[in-house]
Amino acid sequence: MVNIEEKAPDFELPSSDLKMKKLSDYKGNNVVLAFFPGAFTSVCTKEMCSFRDSMEKFNNLNAKVIGISVDTPFSLEAFKKQYNLNFELLSDPSKKVIEQFAGLHKNFLNIPNYHVSKRAVFVVDKHGMIKHVWVSEDPGKEPDYAQIQNVLNKLG
Repeated sequence: MVNIEEKAPDFELPSSDLKMKKLSDYKGNNVVLAFFPGAFTSVCTKEMCSFRDSMEKFNNLNAKVIGISVDTPFSLEAFKKQYNLNFELLSDPSKKVIEQFAGLHKNFLNIPNYHVSKRAVFVVDKHGMIKHVWVSEDPGKEPDYAQIQNVLNKLG
């Protein structure tokens, strides 16, 4: 697990449009990494739509939002289109990045070997340093969106 004031480890994952994206591609911007258990589920849909609806605020704060889950790029693309999500969605089927940052819910919904990301939000500043960490053991709990924006406001 990564901590506040540590350098965020770089990673490379496929996006919903099948392009490889690195965290370092966003250097110079503040980044909100939003890890979520699964596309098309009720709480994840509400969370991702909350980020979508706040994009003007994030843009004004020079912040990029990136959603990350274990879903395939094809599922993420369908999710993105259905809900008009206006930010990157990245697929981590190996779960390596998810384990490094957020951790896993193992045997999710009591399904053997079905491991998904914990719901988590990390704010990475334009220099690549982690400035905010929130990880929930409860997949039904949404992050505090106002707190995320407060962190971004302080980063300028």
